Amino acid sequence: MRIIFALFLLCSVSFNAQSIYPQDYFSSPLEIPLILSGTFAELRSNHFHSGMDIKTQQRTGLKVIASANGYVSRIKISHYGYGKALYITHPNGYTTVYAHLKSFAPEIEDYIKKQQYKNESYEIELFPKVDELLVTKGSLVAYSGNSGGSGGPHLHFEIRDNAERPINPMLFGLDIKDSKLPTITSIYAYPLNENSHVNNAKTKQALRLIPLKNGDYTVENIKAFGKIGFGITTWDRQDLAANKNGVYNIQTFVNGSKNFELDFKRFSFDETKHINQLIDYNIFRTKRQRVQKLFRTNNPLSIYKDLYNEGIITVEDSTYKVLKIKVSDFKNNTSWVTLSIKGEKNEPFKTEPKEQTPYYIYANKNTTLKEKSVSVSIFSDTFYEDFYMDFNVNADTLTLHEDIIPLQKSVKISYDISKYNKDDKNKLFIARLSGYNKTPYYTSTKRQGDTLIAYTKKLGTFTLAKDEEKPTITPINFKKGQWLSKYRFLKIKIDDGVSGISNYRATVNNKWILMEYDYKTKTLTHDFNDGIITDTKNNLKIIVTDNVGNSSTFETIFYRK
Repeated sequence: MRIIFALFLLCSVSFNAQSIYPQDYFSSPLEIPLILSGTFAELRSNHFHSGMDIKTQQRTGLKVIASANGYVSRIKISHYGYGKALYITHPNGYTTVYAHLKSFAPEIEDYIKKQQYKNESYEIELFPKVDELLVTKGSLVAYSGNSGGSGGPHLHFEIRDNAERPINPMLFGLDIKDSKLPTITSIYAYPLNENSHVNNAKTKQALRLIPLKNGDYTVENIKAFGKIGFGITTWDRQDLAANKNGVYNIQTFVNGSKNFELDFKRFSFDETKHINQLIDYNIFRTKRQRVQKLFRTNNPLSIYKDLYNEGIITVEDSTYKVLKIKVSDFKNNTSWVTLSIKGEKNEPFKTEPKEQTPYYIYANKNTTLKEKSVSVSIFSDTFYEDFYMDFNVNADTLTLHEDIIPLQKSVKISYDISKYNKDDKNKLFIARLSGYNKTPYYTSTKRQGDTLIAYTKKLGTFTLAKDEEKPTITPINFKKGQWLSKYRFLKIKIDDGVSGISNYRATVNNKWILMEYDYKTKTLTHDFNDGIITDTKNNLKIIVTDNVGNSSTFETIFYRK
């Protein structure tokens, strides 16, 4: 039976993205009512959310069940990101993803731990064969958790097509109670060329939004001329949760004709980085507000639909236009914004000259900037548009503009450290200065001879920093010489306050033991149920290394029967 099922999976016909998704094929991955803390494709930092975040009643350890028959095709365990994640491929070509798990069903857990001990690594990625870990719909596959980059206990659940593109799980019939209208909190107008203006201004304008009793909105009438774009800040809330989640669809209409659409049904991971060009990145970085631009400029996102003139509205003198914006959630609860535009060409404005620097960046060209011991390599198509960059080096501090312009690719920063002595060279790293106090944060740094190299997808201020401090290692639930016979877990706290933890290794009686690392609590945990520790007297040794190579060793003895 296993062989027949495996052959069926291998021979299943691939499919293209369907317009109608199977409604009864996938069941809920949890045995509790579905209440969401995060919706599909909602706006996150540097990416769209690729699934639904299901609340787990503020606790971990809930049973996670397979949404349909299939086989475990991938398992990935990492300190960050999805943490413990399980991928199940189904006969119809879709794959479901279950992330931020606490642990796995016994058969899967045994399979993983064998490989972790074989590779002597907690972090691991596995691709089981088709017939190794078969699952049936409704069978236990894992337990919910809070691992990886999770901000609280929940289950991240995805459905992907055979091209690995995530699709809104609600399209498959997973029902979420939602009778509430989307909320709209701001509207912006953007003059888009030198001849355009809005309300006698050539810069973007926050418009006065007026809520109506029926849940819709209007905007105070505006006067404009030329090529104009608009932006909106909006969110949705479901019936059983207070979270401010993403919306499902946004459309605009000009004088009754459709002009623009954002359709959040599906996207690919390759394009999700372009979220920073969809939003007004400057406003996001300065005001922490995500304004979605209802027009397209140099953005390849596939979520754009039915664009007329890229969503840009041309307003001529002595004309009138009515703009309507339709914002919908998945249950088609809809909020409308109505805005009247009077075309009025004014006399030429006295515009403030654009700030110019000696460094003009062409978006479609490679550029190298160099001053003193610092060089910056900018690759073609790193930026979406040409602009004047602020570039300055003062001692070891690099000013690389402000973090108000989105990047598609990483910028390469190089420091020549030949002037430093040998001991200092080994402790230096490139840091990004952030926050009000300009705190240095480690940027992944590689050394090639006398050159330090880091890549960054954010502009801002960088400097050379030195880390001479060793990591700290502190036992949490035991003391030297203690009997731990009744203990299930061995817990250790590790920390590094400067460059951060790079790696760790733990042994008992010179034998490697698996320790799970939770960076949020800075905790290493060993499960005695692994059955690796069998002696009465045990010598524990832990070595922790930070990102510049400072290393600490902790040794102690404990006893078990």
